[in-house]
Amino acid sequence: MAVIGIDLGTTNSLAAVWRNGRSELIPNAAGELLTPSVVSVDGDGGILVGRAARDRLISHPERTAARFKRHMGGDRTYTLGDRTFTPEELSALVLRQLREDAEAYLGEAVEEAVVSVPAYFAEAQRAATKRAAALAGLKVERLVNEPSAAAVAGRLGQGEEDQVCLVFDLGGGTLDVSLVERFENVVSVTAVSGDNRLGGADFDLAIARGFCEDCGLDFETLLPRQREMLLRQAESCKIALTQQEMVILSVDDGELSAALTLSNEWLIRKANALFRRMTGPIQRVFLDAGISLEELDSLVLVGGSSHMPSVRRYISRFLHRQGARDCRPDTAVALGAGICAGMKAGVLRELVLTDVCPFSLGVARHNENEPGRLLMSPIIERNSVLPTSKMGVYYTVQDHQARVEIQIYQGENRYCADNAFLGRLTLPVPPGPAGRQSVRIRFTYDINGLLEVEAVNESGQAERLVLQNRDMPPEEAERRLRELSALKLHPREQEGPRALTARGERLFAVTVGNLREQVAALLDWYQRQLSSQEAMRIAKASRRLERFFDQAEAYLGDAALTPPEWPDVQEEEEEGEW
Repeated sequence: MAVIGIDLGTTNSLAAVWRNGRSELIPNAAGELLTPSVVSVDGDGGILVGRAARDRLISHPERTAARFKRHMGGDRTYTLGDRTFTPEELSALVLRQLREDAEAYLGEAVEEAVVSVPAYFAEAQRAATKRAAALAGLKVERLVNEPSAAAVAGRLGQGEEDQVCLVFDLGGGTLDVSLVERFENVVSVTAVSGDNRLGGADFDLAIARGFCEDCGLDFETLLPRQREMLLRQAESCKIALTQQEMVILSVDDGELSAALTLSNEWLIRKANALFRRMTGPIQRVFLDAGISLEELDSLVLVGGSSHMPSVRRYISRFLHRQGARDCRPDTAVALGAGICAGMKAGVLRELVLTDVCPFSLGVARHNENEPGRLLMSPIIERNSVLPTSKMGVYYTVQDHQARVEIQIYQGENRYCADNAFLGRLTLPVPPGPAGRQSVRIRFTYDINGLLEVEAVNESGQAERLVLQNRDMPPEEAERRLRELSALKLHPREQEGPRALTARGERLFAVTVGNLREQVAALLDWYQRQLSSQEAMRIAKASRRLERFFDQAEAYLGDAALTPPEWPDVQEEEEEGEW
């Protein structure tokens, strides 16, 4: 049975498979690579998916749904004819179509997939994506962030050089911005940001509204079929502007008749607010990663909307970088998902792909100034490399307090009420004066969205809560948690860092003067890197320390050599500058 990779997109979806040493795109029944993410119900109650459904957006808008990916994990429903669907049910129909097309193309059953999601999808949206896959008859253990997939498919999946790459992924409904690093054979997302309400569909709407504004029409008062017709024409003009300097947008349905010449300059004026919204996520990823613009090696533009010349020019000018030309924006994510499918199937072992936690995870803490408004205390900060395990220590706030209630939240806001509530657990504590008793709370989070929360009081009494998606059997969750148990060992206690620290301490003992001071300072710096509990950061620090120690030992063994140079570690201590 084959494992496939799927790019489940807002506008179009496509699939790929790893075979014959490469990621191969899978055509649908019509021989096309892109399957429109559109579902329609015909008069007999039959389900249409893809191009046949998309053609009914104008003729039967009340029976057709598109752009439902934007509402994954939410409460919105779609009524098509006399049937009602959730966004994940509609997505399941698209996924089922992709699975059936893949089975026909490959000539074998497909029961498992790696599905890509926007890097900025919250836990509820990721869980909804997995539910959609289950409804489509697909086992999905691994979701891969779209920019990670694109980076693996492109420049970072080739060669052996260490690189820092910014992936700007503007799809039909979402914007993802990620800094991705290749370090040795590991491709790792360093930081992610984005906007789940910014994509190509917003440019279509901006064109349609701008057209109405210039033609003296009111977009809001148009009939549903007229609005959909205008949006389709706007999308066609947007695509045409990737190859032509000017296009004519015209509509004529007997009741509505108008025409207007459009250019990329006109588009930039009408969609100026959308362009400005792109810059915020870019600035955030640099700040979160602690990386400066000068350290950026390459820019990869992916997502169908990145074909737009106005977008490419705007982003290239903003970053002072030209986008890589060896990457197809509309297929890069699917190709990367195919590579990840090869990793999942165990037939591709040369690369290791890691991702990050897109949102902070933490607990509620007491607010002395406003007791009724609990404050968010992050334990795993956003952009922590997964899997990860981190701990926080908290103290009682009342005299004779007999128990603590631990409320778990996801999000970046100061007040817990503004973040997503995930669960709670209660732990007894020995009564005593306020602030005397402590509770250690450890979060362990894996790349598949499994979160374990452990709370231990000073007496050693412990409580545990495991948060997982509903499709994961309890025995599978326990197996994964056992695999993660090594993460609970602090990096200082792990064999590699311990041996490197011991090596440095031996060097300190046999050196004098300036070299001895350098060794001491570097050991202090290394301990700070270990305290971060970030695997890639520690790996980089270890490699720099090993190089310095190699030079120092060679210098001590041969007085004719020059003393080792202090390694460049300053950027690890400073905030990234924009």
